[in-house]
Amino acid sequence: MMLCVGGLVQPLDEKELERKLKKDQKAREKEEKRLKAKQKEAIRLQAQAASDETKKSDKKQKKKGTPDENPEDFVDPDTPAGQKKLLASQMAKQYNPAAVEKSWYSWWESSQYFVADATSSKPPFVIILPPPNVTGVLHIGHAITVAIEDAMIRWRRMSGYNALWVPGMDHAGIATQVVVEKRLMRDRNLSRHDLGRDKFLLEVLQWKDQHGGTILKQLRTLGASLDWSRECFTMDEKRSKAVTEAFIRLHKEGLIYRDNRIVNWDCSLRTAISDIEVDYCELTEETLLEVPGCSTLVQFGVIINFAYPLEEGLGEIIVATTRIETMLGDTAIAVHPQDERYKRLHGKHALHPFNGRKLKIICDSKLVDPSFGTGAVKITPAHDLDDFNTGKRHKLEFINIFTDDGNINENGGPQFEGMPRFTARAAIIDALKAKGLYRGTENNKMRLGRCSRTKDIVEPMMKPQWFVDCSTMAKAALDAVKTKRIEIIPIQYEQDWYRWLENIRDWCISRQLWWGHRIPAWYVTLEDDEEKDIGSYIDHWIIARNESDAILEAKQRYPGKNYKLDQDPDVLDTWFSSGLFPLSVLGWPDSTADLSSFYPTSVLETGLDILFFWVARMVMMGMLLGGDVPFQKVYLHPIIRDPHGRKMAKCLGNVIDPIDVINGISLEDLGKKLEHGNLDPSELEKAKEGQKKDFPNGIPECGTDALRFALISYTSQSDKINLDIKRVHGYRQWCNKLWNAVRFAMNKLGDQYTPPAAIALCSMPPLCKWILSALNKAVGKTVSSMEACKFSEATSSMYSWWQYQLCDVFIEAVKPYFNQSQELESERGACRDTLWICLDTGLRLLHPFMPYITEELWQRLPQPKEACRKDSIMISEYPSVVQEWTNDQVENEMETVLDSVNKLRSLRPHTDIHERRPAFMLCRGVDIAAIIQCYQAQISTLASVSSLKILTEDDPTPPNCATNIVNKDLSVYLQLRGALNTEAEREKLRKKRDEIQKQHDTLSQKMNASGYREKAPQSKQDEDMKKIAALLEELEIIREAESELESNN
Repeated sequence: MMLCVGGLVQPLDEKELERKLKKDQKAREKEEKRLKAKQKEAIRLQAQAASDETKKSDKKQKKKGTPDENPEDFVDPDTPAGQKKLLASQMAKQYNPAAVEKSWYSWWESSQYFVADATSSKPPFVIILPPPNVTGVLHIGHAITVAIEDAMIRWRRMSGYNALWVPGMDHAGIATQVVVEKRLMRDRNLSRHDLGRDKFLLEVLQWKDQHGGTILKQLRTLGASLDWSRECFTMDEKRSKAVTEAFIRLHKEGLIYRDNRIVNWDCSLRTAISDIEVDYCELTEETLLEVPGCSTLVQFGVIINFAYPLEEGLGEIIVATTRIETMLGDTAIAVHPQDERYKRLHGKHALHPFNGRKLKIICDSKLVDPSFGTGAVKITPAHDLDDFNTGKRHKLEFINIFTDDGNINENGGPQFEGMPRFTARAAIIDALKAKGLYRGTENNKMRLGRCSRTKDIVEPMMKPQWFVDCSTMAKAALDAVKTKRIEIIPIQYEQDWYRWLENIRDWCISRQLWWGHRIPAWYVTLEDDEEKDIGSYIDHWIIARNESDAILEAKQRYPGKNYKLDQDPDVLDTWFSSGLFPLSVLGWPDSTADLSSFYPTSVLETGLDILFFWVARMVMMGMLLGGDVPFQKVYLHPIIRDPHGRKMAKCLGNVIDPIDVINGISLEDLGKKLEHGNLDPSELEKAKEGQKKDFPNGIPECGTDALRFALISYTSQSDKINLDIKRVHGYRQWCNKLWNAVRFAMNKLGDQYTPPAAIALCSMPPLCKWILSALNKAVGKTVSSMEACKFSEATSSMYSWWQYQLCDVFIEAVKPYFNQSQELESERGACRDTLWICLDTGLRLLHPFMPYITEELWQRLPQPKEACRKDSIMISEYPSVVQEWTNDQVENEMETVLDSVNKLRSLRPHTDIHERRPAFMLCRGVDIAAIIQCYQAQISTLASVSSLKILTEDDPTPPNCATNIVNKDLSVYLQLRGALNTEAEREKLRKKRDEIQKQHDTLSQKMNASGYREKAPQSKQDEDMKKIAALLEELEIIREAESELESNN
């Protein structure tokens, strides 16, 4: 053996070698002993664990009397796609949303349960899904739309209607083009102009196919029972035909025209944009903002004062503006005709300091407020809507000073030509200072518009565009709501409807984009035309369905002349095709069976933020082109925001994909999804920080049913929803409660149970009569809430019945009936039947809101003999009120019983709430004693007491008891022995006395008020007198209880 020392290898002598070998041997032996001991301990622990598990299992099996369980019995077999789901022989012990929601949708779809029949004799119920933008994936705002609409459509389908829910997607002109352009620039450093129109459109179509598929998958995951056989896209062949036809008809009626008018112009996109694509922010003082394309921050929130010199040596006139760059296009100065300061200047002129243009001093009482500023207003007719209208009134010159991308053009003069508009802003101030005309800058409140897509500052610009004259259509839409042909829910939005339509402006429908419906207009350039630019002559436009028709029209209009024909390169506003959607999805302009059977539709459900931009336009176009209102009801759901009340935005990291709530997702994976989006690096970091704050542990798995139910329950909020994922997860836990309720039922019903064809209600125990009456009430409340579009009230009604009446009371109270006692056989049978009825009815009641779990649980329920049960819960009959089940007397009795139970439970010490103690109930009267005696067993079970004795007023008060007062006729006592806390009991009675005294004083004050005896009906006065008497009796009972407490201590 060699030894390495200082890098040199030296041989070991024999003694050293022997010593080393012995040392190594000892070390090996020691390690072997340690490993053996460890292994032995592990075997011992394993054996002990196995023994303990066996003992537990034996004990459990002995208690339950069940054979050994096979884990495979609890796992659903694999189901071939499109076939009915194969269920495990045993229900899983816990609810698993992923397992439950698997396979059902493909079976529903392949069974054609979603398909409506245009030839059916059933009454139609029709909803058009607001078409999601093809730009990306559905967010949580789309999920609430799907949840509400699917609940409505499933409910109506189960209620015997010919239910049609039409799916579709919107091409989303600007949104889609912006996303694709961003991606092209980021991934390939190309602009759309580098590719050219045709190749760029191919890129957009690829994007649409990719993301459209994602959206369809999301809709299916959400359980949307859409009629996929009628799926459409706003730019497919049929919808494109409808768009062209609508344009031609509206033009023929003189409602579509071309004009040079002020529009919202986006200099980044180089297109006009709609009002809905403009986000406004309120500024109160000087604010520096980032603007796309600007290397430095730009100043806003100020007003700049400057002077125009007057001709003939008359001095100067001071004006003010928030957009100093627009002074290059000024063509007049307006003053109020009654303003004494300027009367001498009426009809005179100011001189433009940079180009010498004469600016006439005009009088305009409509525009000018003499008390604001200097009382003199600069007029830029081509770059401000108010100035544009003033220019029209006074026949002023209209001078456009901007290029399409926001630079100063030749009309701005050589000193500023070519400058970006905000660079020119600073340069003009410097030039005014140099000429001695600058008069200062002040803070100024202003409303600044930015494009929601590009964040660029919107520039009002005069552009030749196609417009729709909305005045007559708006009047018809107004009348439709006023005459209740259309009902708007919630009703408060009717006033918004009136206000907007009464002040409607003509609608700019052309967009300078490539993605969208090409405008069916061709421009004729004649050989002898002086101006050769497209659009130079307003009367050279031809409106036609296609190029062939345009050529024929041109030949007829200009016989024997040489010409060139060019289609307008612009596309139509997305809202134009969306406004036709209720018509176009049903086949218009053709006379189809769908159009005849399903138009007008029943309900339009959407977000309140697009009431005007989409809903109003559908009404206007539907009434004009379809001859009737497009829908009978408009339901506007609240807008979903994050838990902090902020609007959801990708840059904040608070946009939620509903699939992430359904499946659950880690914080890390949430961040990765952001990285694959279109956010800039600075926005990406901000978004990730937002995610860390809101979802530090990611999003837990909630399942589709819980998400849907939570979103619908949120609709009680008026205009916005602050979404909390914890609440959604709470409903996932509630699904587990439903699961366990059915597991209990399946166990108690037994394999041989067959539900009866009818029940003998009169012979049933009061508890069974009560739960059926309560179920009846829940059914009635749910149906009436659905009919009134009060969806949150429907969810509340169902939740309350399932949770607080069926699970918390009935199932707990009937457990004693299922012991082996023969004397309870009759009651046990009644409880089985009632339990089956409750589950069958309750699941059908809940199905429209929670489709997956209700289908799975319903399929496990036994089937009645000789009954033709439907194959799926979704096509079974929706519950309706059964008059025989209504039993107000039993419900009133149970109200007293449950109040007693709650009062008894409240008496248990917090230290040992599970210990059963003796209880007593003091009944002051024969009637209350009869009720308590009837329900004595149920009270004992629900209150978890060891015994329950009924006392009369003649019986002595039980010692060592805590007491509570149910009402004037009933008090409860719980024996605490040494656990009685006298001081706590005294405080409890004091609080109760103060509460009753307050009620008494309030009612007395009301009854003694002036005019009460004269105005209140006698029946109301009698009722109030009874209440006063009852309150006084309760006060006396409390005093007696306090006295007894004192005497016993």
